[in-house]
Amino acid sequence: MKLFYSILLLIAIGFFTVQCTTNKEVDLIVYNAKVYTVDSVFSQKEAFAIKGGVFVDMGTSEEIQSKYVAKEIINAEGKTIYPGFYDAHAHFLMLADMLERVNLNGTKSYDEIIKKLIAYQKENPDKRWIIGSGWDQNLWEDKSFPTKDSLDKYFPETPVFLSRVDYHTALVNSQALHIAQLDTTRPVPGGLMAVDSLGNFTGILIDNAMELVSRHIPVPEEHHLLVGLRKAQDSLFSVGLTSIVEAGLSLEELEHLKKFYQQDSLKIRNYAMIGGSARDIERYIREGIYESERLTIRSVKLMADGALGSRGACLLEPYSDDSLSQGFLLQNPKELDDVIRRIARTPFQISTHAIGDSTNRLVLDIYGKYLKDGKKRRWRIEHAQVVSPSDFSKFAQFHIIPSVQPTHATSDMYWAENRLGTERIKGAYAYNTLLKQYGKLALGSDFPVEHFNPLFGFHAAVARVDKNGFPAGGFQMENAITREQALRGMTIWAAFSCFQEKKRGSIERGKDADFVILDEDIMTAPDNQLRYVKTLRTVIAGETVFLRE
Repeated sequence: MKLFYSILLLIAIGFFTVQCTTNKEVDLIVYNAKVYTVDSVFSQKEAFAIKGGVFVDMGTSEEIQSKYVAKEIINAEGKTIYPGFYDAHAHFLMLADMLERVNLNGTKSYDEIIKKLIAYQKENPDKRWIIGSGWDQNLWEDKSFPTKDSLDKYFPETPVFLSRVDYHTALVNSQALHIAQLDTTRPVPGGLMAVDSLGNFTGILIDNAMELVSRHIPVPEEHHLLVGLRKAQDSLFSVGLTSIVEAGLSLEELEHLKKFYQQDSLKIRNYAMIGGSARDIERYIREGIYESERLTIRSVKLMADGALGSRGACLLEPYSDDSLSQGFLLQNPKELDDVIRRIARTPFQISTHAIGDSTNRLVLDIYGKYLKDGKKRRWRIEHAQVVSPSDFSKFAQFHIIPSVQPTHATSDMYWAENRLGTERIKGAYAYNTLLKQYGKLALGSDFPVEHFNPLFGFHAAVARVDKNGFPAGGFQMENAITREQALRGMTIWAAFSCFQEKKRGSIERGKDADFVILDEDIMTAPDNQLRYVKTLRTVIAGETVFLRE
């Protein structure tokens, strides 16, 4: 009998040993968390397991820890976890470039700009050009455009090129004009060389006119470009971004990106749009869609008009603060129609920059003319900033994705009504109206035009106020969206706008294991705290790419 019980004991021990050793091996377990999966029912979990760079399971902490053994385990200590944030409209190379320029964001006067440029030149005496960006005359007491006179006084021999915050206007000095061999002003299709009341050139270049000078700025060497992109990437990781849309690159820039990603030199996921010349577009259309693990090229970015801040957006009626101007298109309607017709015959997506109500109407109507199956094609309008009331329904009719940037509303609200008037402003930054039409919004920042922190956009989308809580009660609150909608817009809906909703954008089985841990719950935190929530950890494909010390 004693022998019998001994055998039973050995069998039991063997059984439990087998049970313990048959737990599935994974690379990473994260537990003790509040996980917003952003799945179809917006469910919450406590834990998940990752293997091979994808989510393999999620559930309670007890369930996941009892089913799996992992090489690495993270105790989230009750913090909130979200799918990796996805910026649906950004300018990665511009951000990398800006980090090497004179940062003029937030400057309160032209005099402050001059002081920054003088200090920069002293610190960088070997720079052949002085390049800056970020100025906005709407923040100054004198809201008129600056002129080149002060630049000529302090920098008579060094060419200067200063981009406005929207990158649709630049201020240049006489030395830059000399290098570009621009002795007199000239008509520029889709652009403007501004003159004063006496007909003298002021140094202001708008839209297509900017290229007359910018083409002469020395191009950074490939090594310096990669260094800048890595620096920019680190900044993006620090705020929880794991995927971005690079909204328009030239052929040369796209080739640089392909090389960097093939060498595993960059980790952030990038949906890069083809921009630049007709030559660039035609070449990539011939080559077909490009897709690697972290770089995709399958969308063409078209530019239809300029920006509202520089009165380059094309409006149906004159500007309320300039009765002589309605803005302008960057290419004529026939040219735009022709290029859209050609791309419609290919599998490529089209994403068109449209700010003014005239431009949005034109683009929507051309889209509708050539779209045979809008649901499958997922064509986008970037910004959709000012839309005539009769045109909103076309987003639903033609299945056009509104790709919008909530911080534009809170940056422009101080002066936008002056540009548009009391009635037309009601159709501007109308995110809730657009959401009701299409059913989804792709949310981005347009960095470096705006800050790259996605929580700034989240705050602007739901509260419609600036960092100081202005205006009381919010700006046009009828077009605020809910927190769930905003979170979807910067995760799963952004992924959808790039044909990637089956790969990423939510924490579900089989999807890329991209997630972010924050120190506060943005779904419940007070509005005035949203911009100050910190990213604790950013993970791409199960690999930690940022960890706050």
